[in-house]
Amino acid sequence: MRWRTILLQYCFLLVTCLLIALEAVPIDIDKTKVKNTQPMDSAKIEPPDTGLYYDEYLKQVIDVLETDNHFREKLQKADIEEIKSGRLSKELDLVSHHVRTKLDELKRQEVGRLRMLIKAKLDSLQDTGIDHHALLKQFDHLNHLNPDKFESTDLDMLIKAATSDLEHYDKTRHEEFKKYEMMKEHERREYLKTLNEEKRKEEESKFEEMKKKHENHPKINHPGSKDQLKEVWEETDGLDPNDFDPKTFFKLHDVNNDGFLDEQELEALFTKELEKIYDPKNEEDDMVEMEEERLRMREHVMNEVDANKDRLVTLEEFLKATEKKEFLEPDSWETLDQQQFFTEEELKEYENLISLQENELKKKADELQKQKEELQRQHDQLEAQKQEYHQVVQQMEQKKLQQEISPPGHGGESKFEPLI
Repeated sequence: MRWRTILLQYCFLLVTCLLIALEAVPIDIDKTKVKNTQPMDSAKIEPPDTGLYYDEYLKQVIDVLETDNHFREKLQKADIEEIKSGRLSKELDLVSHHVRTKLDELKRQEVGRLRMLIKAKLDSLQDTGIDHHALLKQFDHLNHLNPDKFESTDLDMLIKAATSDLEHYDKTRHEEFKKYEMMKEHERREYLKTLNEEKRKEEESKFEEMKKKHENHPKINHPGSKDQLKEVWEETDGLDPNDFDPKTFFKLHDVNNDGFLDEQELEALFTKELEKIYDPKNEEDDMVEMEEERLRMREHVMNEVDANKDRLVTLEEFLKATEKKEFLEPDSWETLDQQQFFTEEELKEYENLISLQENELKKKADELQKQKEELQRQHDQLEAQKQEYHQVVQQMEQKKLQQEISPPGHGGESKFEPLI
């Protein structure tokens, strides 16, 4: 689930340390009142998986770039727009030869990995005559025209691809969740068709009962509201709700001490609310829906608080949000059980798509079965030929052996019984 903040986290890893030192408000926290406050070594915190298919390549490239003093210095002074626009990529020409050599090697490895993926995919489709050069065009996070050298173009493409992909990742997840819900409903209805009338009524009654049971949960605080944060302050942090202080709260939940609340740290704030609705032990509670609810909460808070839309919340942004009316007097929060994920028309269209896919799979399965039967026929034919050949060899060996052991007859000719 932790996959969206890696690009900005890496880009601001160094500069945020300076920002904290220069701008952060000193906060005196009574650690004796806070639960589980062991200091965290930020150097040991592994960056979250972005979910991108080139995640490992992205991490390795940034790790190598940060070893160059010149590039690191430029990175400290760069703003988010400079990074996203590609202007920072021009600084690649000034990095050390050692760094460029490492980047060249990383690119060759990535190109090799992509070619293997392409070959595996085409082999599965029984295609021949692979044109790696043409197929690599579909991967827009590197310059495929020069597979051996890592250039400024590669860094520019990598940053832009990652930024674009991460910005669309939430939308993709919402779409996948919608498909999940439609598939769940489709399978439920298909199962009901297999039952007689009495059993079907029992199953539908059970379904409605489970639905009502799930909807019967405590009131949910509006994500990012004062009430919601105070509950975290009291139940998670173990502090007196009357002493709630936004600055202290921000500092406590900036887990890696980088001066920002990233998306991962924000999502952690909603755990108490989600526990009111979902319990993995309950049959009526769906954990896939819980993660969708968490995503919706995080998106809502980001839209309300993240003023510059860099997917990170600064202390200044956080404090400004606590001054808004929505923070003190929020509207009620509608949970997923109050939402309609799809219409009947959308479900019907999805079922038609499923039917087409099933028919296509059946067609391929029939073709594979025919291929299997043909291979079995050829195998049986080869086995029969092999057996026939083996018998001929045995007969020849037996004939040769009898010729060697039979006594000579008249005229010096050997006599032997003909083989049957």
